[in-house]
Amino acid sequence: MFSDFAYGIFEESIKKYHIIDEVDQPFENPHPKDDVAHLLYRKNWIDTVQWHYEDIIRDPEIDPGKALILKRKIDASNQDRTDLVEYIDSYFLEKYQSVQVHDSATINTESPAWAIDRLSILALKIYHMNEEANRTDASEEHLKKCREKLHVLLEQRKDLSTAIDQLLADIETGHKYMKVYKQMKMYNDDELNPVLRGQK
Repeated sequence: MFSDFAYGIFEESIKKYHIIDEVDQPFENPHPKDDVAHLLYRKNWIDTVQWHYEDIIRDPEIDPGKALILKRKIDASNQDRTDLVEYIDSYFLEKYQSVQVHDSATINTESPAWAIDRLSILALKIYHMNEEANRTDASEEHLKKCREKLHVLLEQRKDLSTAIDQLLADIETGHKYMKVYKQMKMYNDDELNPVLRGQK
């Protein structure tokens, strides 16, 4: 199943990141560029770095100048994340381009890659909640709450994985079809963001 394949790549990325556990560590993709695993690994690495950016920027004692720099990095990371989702959807569009679509076929509320994006984030939630559920310096009450949350996250992983695999199966058999709409984010565009446009 594709969801299991993708989740395994996400776990590989997360574990690799946490060996050094620094947001500015060098990135190296172990998967060939012509393999969808390359896109999945890169996608999760972006998510993982941004996860830790979000932790850092919430430090109430953070220097305002450093916070602004970090905010810019988060903005850039969000754009990279969106780009990777669109690349992954392009992979599926090419893969299923010859499928004969049924007249009764319907479109999904989200594309396969945006569902996979949620699975990548879920892998991070599971990793970090598992850490919290096994801390040796936390109270029993904290551990209990985190174990309960972890149980819910694992159930969510099962449901989301099933939904992803069903969607891909439906697209492959022509019972659903997909379209990719570019996100067309306006706030990063010099012409579309009135504040940036005013700086010219």
